[in-house]
Formats: sequence, C-alpha cells, structure tokens
Amino acid sequence: MSKADKKKKEKEKDKLDAKDTVKEEEVLKETEEKEKSGENAVNEAPEKSPLEAELEKKTEEAEKLKDQLMRNMAEYDNYRKRTSRERVELEPEITAKTVTEFLAVADNLERALSADCADENFKKGVEMIYQSFMETLGKLGVEQIPSEGEFNPSLHQAVQQVPAEEGQESGMIASTFQKGYKLGDRILRFAMVAVVA
Repeated sequence: MSKADKKKKEKEKDKLDAKDTVKEEEVLKETEEKEKSGENAVNEAPEKSPLEAELEKKTEEAEKLKDQLMRNMAEYDNYRKRTSRERVELEPEITAKTVTEFLAVADNLERALSADCADENFKKGVEMIYQSFMETLGKLGVEQIPSEGEFNPSLHQAVQQVPAEEGQESGMIASTFQKGYKLGDRILRFAMVAVVA
C-alpha cells in the first residue's frame, strides 16, 4: 500500500471516529436528558406514604361536608325568609277574616243601644263596651264605610230603591240598613243601603 493510500485510509478512519464521537455525544446527551426528565418526574410526583394518602382523602371528605353544610345553611336561610314573607303576606288576610266574624257583635251592640231600656246605667255600660270594641277595631285598622251621600257600588250594596222625596237626588243614599267596614283597601262588609231611584 502506498503512503497516499494509507493517508487516505487514515483520513477516512478519522472521519468515522469523528462521526462516532459525535454520535456518542448525542447518545450521552439524550441519556442525560432522559435521566433529568426521570428525576423531574420523580420530583413532580413522589410516591405518597399511606398517611399522606389518608390525610388527602380525609381533607377531600371534609371539603365535601363543608360544602354540604354551606348548602344546607343557605337552604335554611331561604326557608326562613320565605316563611317570614308568607307570614307578613297572610297577616292582613287573617286579620280581615277574624274581624269579619266580630262584625256581628258590633251589630248586636248597636241594636242593644237603639233599644229602649229603663236602666240608664245598664245602657251606659253597653255603650262603653261598644265604644271600647270600636276603638279596638280602629287599632286593627278597621274603618266604617261612610253611608251618606252618593251611592258607590264599590263600597255600598243597594238592597232597596226608594222614590225621590223633596230635595233628594237620584243615586243618593236614602238610609242605611247595615254599616259597612273596610280594612285598608279591603272591603270586609259592604254597607247595605237604600238608594233614591
């Protein structure tokens, strides 16, 4: 073999050695990267001890129970507010229904006052009871419906028509048979009246 051929072979061998070195360096780099990523994986998710796993499980259960408790508290608060609102809304209706039942007592006391009585003290006692009863109704917000002047179908119930007398106009209230009462805007009982025809 000639010297030129030897040099040529040595150059080719050097090239191959250089390529092998580069490949070895690449393999070493890849191995190091894999080891690093393996270490990161180990660092990121280390194996948990049984106590840590149990603690995590109990923490999750506690969070669920806390969430459930908060929901129950919110539901109870909503229930309390709803029942309070319903009570406030029902109160006028209950008052109206109760007072309507007592209006017959007011009528009977008025009849007792209009009846003849020989004992003035007895009549005075009935009058005091009537006044006290009417004051109590007033405290509850109950008012008598005025039954003089012009007939109003939203407040009065016409049970009789009477012919017009001198000085009376048609549509006016001539007399009252039974007093009417209202509670705020609610009519408890219409006033029963006679209307001029």
